[in-house]
Amino acid sequence: MVTQNSAGSASFSASRSRSRGSTGAIEPVKCYHNEVALLRTVRFNGPTQGKRTCGSFKWVDEVDIVNELQFMVFERDTIISELEYEKDLLEADVKKLRKKGEELQDQVNELAMENTMKWEIAESARADRKFVMLLCLSWVFFSFMLLTK
Repeated sequence: MVTQNSAGSASFSASRSRSRGSTGAIEPVKCYHNEVALLRTVRFNGPTQGKRTCGSFKWVDEVDIVNELQFMVFERDTIISELEYEKDLLEADVKKLRKKGEELQDQVNELAMENTMKWEIAESARADRKFVMLLCLSWVFFSFMLLTK
């Protein structure tokens, strides 16, 4: 079926099957003159599904591929942005955990010093008890020696 558009050029309409389930509507593409180029389509599926009318033209499937590639680039950029955001969050978590780890290490060092001091005090108390016990035994021995003489 041939129709005339307002510019007086002929355009052919045909049904096209799309695998992606789109409506078949194609957004207007501007030529290098910055004018909307007319779209012509053919009745059969193939690499020449349609072309633009002025000196600059694109096949319809090329326009679809460009749009699809632009969408893929957008998706990739979105994924990269999300991953960078997650990376920043993880780096912040790592900083918090390192700070907490340093605080815990400081607490462990303080506890180790306290335990060492308590151990030394306990050792000196044991030594003092041994000394007092030996002193008492020496008095008992001295007393026994005085009494037996």
